[in-house]
Amino acid sequence: MAKNKDKVRRFDKFIIGIKNTLTKLRGKKFPPQNILLLFSHCLQKSKCKNKITDELDNCKRCGACVVGSLLDLRDSTGIQCAIATGGRLAKDRAMSEDVKAIVAIACEQELSEGIMATFSKTVIAIPNQRPCGPCKDCNVELDCVVKAVNKLTK
Repeated sequence: MAKNKDKVRRFDKFIIGIKNTLTKLRGKKFPPQNILLLFSHCLQKSKCKNKITDELDNCKRCGACVVGSLLDLRDSTGIQCAIATGGRLAKDRAMSEDVKAIVAIACEQELSEGIMATFSKTVIAIPNQRPCGPCKDCNVELDCVVKAVNKLTK
């Protein structure tokens, strides 16, 4: 069983690496309003009382998690921002006509599935960090997100 999981993880990382490399090589730039920052709900602290799954701006930007910083990035750059509460909803949002490029933050499996579901889109995929295990109190290196947004912005 563990061997199969390792193979799947390696495949997911391979898909992410290929897509990120293709995006970098193409070097396309987009207006900020056509870039979507799409991230998993698990970046919010699980104990937070201000749930952002229905409305991102419920975040009080207290600094306990990275969500406030992602919203600050949205506000300072003019990019779109959405939270992925499920694969189908994330795909629908990513495939919106006004979205030309995506910076996606999630676990490798979700990123790989998302890349395949939105293959025609320009995507930079950033795996999250999971210090508490999967799907709970995850994190991301904010610097990587900022660099990805800057790389795609006209």
